[in-house]
Amino acid sequence: MTPCYTANFVAPEVLKRQGYDAACDIWSLGVLLYTMLAGHTPFANGPNDTPNDILARIGEGKFMLAGGNWESVSPAAKELVQLMLHIDPHRRLNATQVLNHSWIAQRESLPHLRLTLQDAQLVKGAMNATFKALNANTKPLLEPVGASMLAQRRGKNRPKSSTAV
Repeated sequence: MTPCYTANFVAPEVLKRQGYDAACDIWSLGVLLYTMLAGHTPFANGPNDTPNDILARIGEGKFMLAGGNWESVSPAAKELVQLMLHIDPHRRLNATQVLNHSWIAQRESLPHLRLTLQDAQLVKGAMNATFKALNANTKPLLEPVGASMLAQRRGKNRPKSSTAV
């Protein structure tokens, strides 16, 4: 019954030892979506935050959807984040509801705005690299799986079939 979590992604009900279910995963996905849109995590306010500071903010379920990148984020995206990060797991969206939300279901009709990196001091290491990768102008070149180095290595290392006499 000991909770096991990463501070930035833990759902409030896990902190309150109320159990873990699919709603906790939606919470974590909401944290990821928030981070991708804002350029920083919802519950960490700076590099000097302690895990206890972050966990206290998570327990309260308070986060900001204003300033920085949020000025360029659509109302539908903000609504989705709020619904995914609802403090009450029974009122939080489930996976089907997330996929059916207008911001996901009607993504082809959304404006193509580029978000700018805000509050760079809040974004560190891998978070900064991830944000830059998502914001890159280049599109990744996808090739067949068989062309990957891993697939080629596995093909070479595959044991030869032996015939027993």
